[in-house]
Amino acid sequence: MKRNATAVWQGSIKEGQGNITTQSTTLNNTQYSFNSRFAEGVGTNPEELIAAAHAGCFTMKLSANLAEAGFTATKLETKCEINLDPSKGEIVESHLTLTASVPDLTQEKFDELVADAEKNCPISKLLNTTITVDATLA
Repeated sequence: MKRNATAVWQGSIKEGQGNITTQSTTLNNTQYSFNSRFAEGVGTNPEELIAAAHAGCFTMKLSANLAEAGFTATKLETKCEINLDPSKGEIVESHLTLTASVPDLTQEKFDELVADAEKNCPISKLLNTTITVDATLA
């Protein structure tokens, strides 16, 4: 399975602008710029897209883990915060915050399944950074 996206950039790093289009066209010529990345400008940015990918991937892996263990979540909600250190020019952390509602699941089993999802979702495996999770079983 292969997926793709295309980025087009025109101009200098600070004054230029670009757009991103994904294979599915969910993003279709979506604007990004220096301001949308390093300030609060309109448009998306690579870190926001990585956060979306990590939150989605982790949540799907946890859902698969739950199913394999015989559980079905009523709701899994994950927020991902990517921390980019501009002075280093690198992402230094991906922090996942999960709230889960899973009937009949013990805290011990929940913690085990969350830890596995954190370690083994494909995006976690891709990222070369610290990954942390705060998980709450409601």
